[in-house]
Amino acid sequence: MREFVLERAASSVEAIGLGGVPTSADAHVRSSTQYLAGGTTLFDLMKLQVMTPDRLIDISGLRDEHGRIVDLEDGLWLGALVRMSQAENDISVRQDYPMIRDALWQAASPQLRNMATLGGNVLQRTRCNYFRDTSYHACNKREPGTGCSAMEGCNRRLAVLGTSDACIANYPGDLAVALVALGAEVQLLSVDGRDRMLPFEDLHRLPGDTPHIETNLTPGDLITGFKVPGGAWTRRSRYVKVRDRASYDFALTSAAVALDLDGDTVRAVRIGLGGLATKPWRAHEAEAALLGRRLDEATAREAAEAALLGAVGHGEVAFKIELGRRTLVRALLETQAMELPA
Repeated sequence: MREFVLERAASSVEAIGLGGVPTSADAHVRSSTQYLAGGTTLFDLMKLQVMTPDRLIDISGLRDEHGRIVDLEDGLWLGALVRMSQAENDISVRQDYPMIRDALWQAASPQLRNMATLGGNVLQRTRCNYFRDTSYHACNKREPGTGCSAMEGCNRRLAVLGTSDACIANYPGDLAVALVALGAEVQLLSVDGRDRMLPFEDLHRLPGDTPHIETNLTPGDLITGFKVPGGAWTRRSRYVKVRDRASYDFALTSAAVALDLDGDTVRAVRIGLGGLATKPWRAHEAEAALLGRRLDEATAREAAEAALLGAVGHGEVAFKIELGRRTLVRALLETQAMELPA
């Protein structure tokens, strides 16, 4: 790890002042100044020399401002500095948003969940070996214009949805899949002091020909929290994660499903997919295939076919297409069978 300067911010306004105003569109990942909260992802990448900031702005002291969970009349507020373990054990999350709880406890070891914040978690970067190992020169996400080693390399864990000729790296997180499924919004504090809300589905970008630009954050933006809308579907919700081992591991495939049912007929449905895509993935086509129909194994399979219709497999990652379908079918049927708390 290279030497860096550490500064501690006493307020959000001070944090964005210390952070300055980066000039490039990808400054949130390539800037010489980075915000530090839990540090569970950032320090990993600094040790690997993938990220080499000269200065870190410690915002962990801002938990009084941004470390609360609040029940709203129309949903739930999750502060960006809430710890993963804090959200996982919150009674409102467990009872009314079980999908979020499922995504959190399956995401990491207890030690990491006690350190990692929700804001940092949703910005974690790909686990693609060619991105994380700087001995590989060709990585458009790390070094724009150099190519993509993963196309013809070891790519079993990478993406089949949202890929491009420039990048097939997948988004690795779990919480973001639940948030995109539930139609959450993210609150941002801009360098001019303005608060603004962004649909969570618009936070992350598809790679296109600029995979090094990973989000639609404006340079200098600070994530301060997430608003999750309430609805009849939130209590009947699950996050199903398929991985190589049941202990701490990243998803090969995952599905976040929320249902509002009238008997077995789908009145409302929300679906997110993880492990399969270059960004947290809302499966709108699958939702449309189910709306107003009786949910059974046949219609669940139709929805899964719709969800993976545009999938493209490169080499060994192609197996994920069918695994993704099966994961979604399982998630739909298990969510349907849930016994709701009184």
